[in-house]
Amino acid sequence: MGIEVVVEGLTKSFGKQNIWQDVSLTLPAGEVSVMLGPSGTGKTVFLKSIIGLLKPEKGRVLINGVDMVNSPEREIMETRKLFGLMFQDGALFGSMSLFDNIAFPLREHTRKKESEIRRIVMERIDIVGLLGAEGKLPGEISGGMRKRAGLARALVLDPQIILCDEPDSGLDPVRTAYLSQLLIDLNAQIDATMLIVTHNLDIAATVPDNMGMLFCRNLVTFGPREVLLTSDMPVVSQFLAGRREGPIGMSEEKDAATLAAEQTNGEAWGRPAPRTVVPQLEPSPGMPVRQAALRRRERVISMMGRLPEAARTAIMNSYTPTLDGGRR
Repeated sequence: MGIEVVVEGLTKSFGKQNIWQDVSLTLPAGEVSVMLGPSGTGKTVFLKSIIGLLKPEKGRVLINGVDMVNSPEREIMETRKLFGLMFQDGALFGSMSLFDNIAFPLREHTRKKESEIRRIVMERIDIVGLLGAEGKLPGEISGGMRKRAGLARALVLDPQIILCDEPDSGLDPVRTAYLSQLLIDLNAQIDATMLIVTHNLDIAATVPDNMGMLFCRNLVTFGPREVLLTSDMPVVSQFLAGRREGPIGMSEEKDAATLAAEQTNGEAWGRPAPRTVVPQLEPSPGMPVRQAALRRRERVISMMGRLPEAARTAIMNSYTPTLDGGRR
């Protein structure tokens, strides 16, 4: 099973520019979480801070008792082996075949024999649907295939935590849908804790157990997916609806004069119309039951009394019996 990731009071700046401050959240073990936010809000910086590639000025990231911010470098390096990281562009070596790209972490960080490496790599290639393409170079395949190769490479060391940095970037809607299903199937198979950084609303609406949003140097919210998807906070409503009216501007945050002008011109944000929360993706036929979904159900039901009414209603609707007598 995946490992819980606890983030406490994380603050990150570059020089005088504050990226985000006092971010606190918990990624539940084995569950899929998504971090949303407009471009430029530091989502990728947050991902790199969790794995210890960037050092925040304040706060802690606790994984199995190791603080990825403040612990000795030796402990951080050892804990980093629990991670698999899928980069935006796949980050593949252009002169290596897909097989050698995916095998690279095993050759670099283990002493496994080539026969064992081949078995592991071919298993991961099969999982991401790239059988037959292992001999190709990255430049000979599509962007979607490079994404999947990057995901296969992230899996070869059997990670318990998987971080995906905008896995949808550059993909058309159909390929994004396939990738979304692949991520859910992967979670069903290996039960790893997953954090996906994205601004793609299709992934956000259908994939995660939990959702958060970064905006204006703060974590706006983080919790069960239904909380964010039913939120009437102006910034959340604007983002989910893809509207111009609201606090998000072209350069992230609108200034006070622009906001006041919107209100004066009758573009009041008001209370958004209730949104329908679409069902979360289920594993493909033949896949095991997703254990994270079972654990998440118990956890969310136990916290119902602390959730907004709209979120409670959406959760109860999602857990009502289906027509065939099973449960979603």
